Amino acid sequence: MYNGIINIHKEAGFTSHDVVAKMRGILRQKKIGHTGTLDPEATGVLPVCLGSGTKLCDLLTDRDKEYVAELLLGVSTDSQDTTGRLLRESPVTASGAQVREAVLSFLGEYDQVPPMYSALKVNGKRLYELARAGKEVERRARRVHIHELEILEMSLPVVRMRVVCSKGTYIRTLCSDIGDKLGCGGTMQSLVRTRVGRFALDGAVTLTQLEALRDAGRIGEVLTPVDELFEDCPMLHVQEQFGRLLRNGNAIRPVQTREQERFAPGQQVRFYQEDGTFAGVYAFDETGIYKPVKMFLEAGLNGTDS
Repeated sequence: MYNGIINIHKEAGFTSHDVVAKMRGILRQKKIGHTGTLDPEATGVLPVCLGSGTKLCDLLTDRDKEYVAELLLGVSTDSQDTTGRLLRESPVTASGAQVREAVLSFLGEYDQVPPMYSALKVNGKRLYELARAGKEVERRARRVHIHELEILEMSLPVVRMRVVCSKGTYIRTLCSDIGDKLGCGGTMQSLVRTRVGRFALDGAVTLTQLEALRDAGRIGEVLTPVDELFEDCPMLHVQEQFGRLLRNGNAIRPVQTREQERFAPGQQVRFYQEDGTFAGVYAFDETGIYKPVKMFLEAGLNGTDS
């Protein structure tokens, strides 16, 4: 079984669930999960977790993301992108300077109302299910953070922009909100996700490329080991005679480690067995012991089971 993360370049026409289903066939294993949905017509970075790496799904979903989007001004649709039903068309009378000012006004935090065509649940129902049934329900605005917003190209009515944003930000809704601010409406014409945390588009592989790597026995070349996601945490090794404590996810004392180091309370560390196998992330607490935060230990952690 493969354990780790593979950076997939999702192509248009696939849902995130489609990618997972196809990877289960390609890699011949069931334990696979994605790290947050990407619209079917959107393309770009989709980190996919395998084996023990599936414990990282929530962590990667929380990471900041970067996109390149095309905003089409003067058009409003029910889905806030060009795949939806046309609601209205309006002339774009704003100047380039006014458009620039409106776009950049969304830098920082703002309250964003999630779109009806989204996977969020209201009273146990996905919003997109309600939308497809012709129903619209009230949605509570959520605070999102636009960290970076850069206009790459402007050829009105189209604006191409780069966005770095927090978890939970809908780029479709950002496009619609910019259009509403200009009074002409707006919709998302295209979307490419260029980065999720450390995973960037230039390091992503398509499903076709992944299949070729499997046939060549080279999956390891694109498989990021789980412990690399915690490379900023200091590394500790448990002494061999205390390996059972680590395997069982028990607390570890500094004297039971090879390094015998102590840290400030709250400091997280990576724990390894004597043979170098990554076991999990621990935190040093105020009582002077290491307590488990998340365990990843299982066979073949950094590759495949023999």
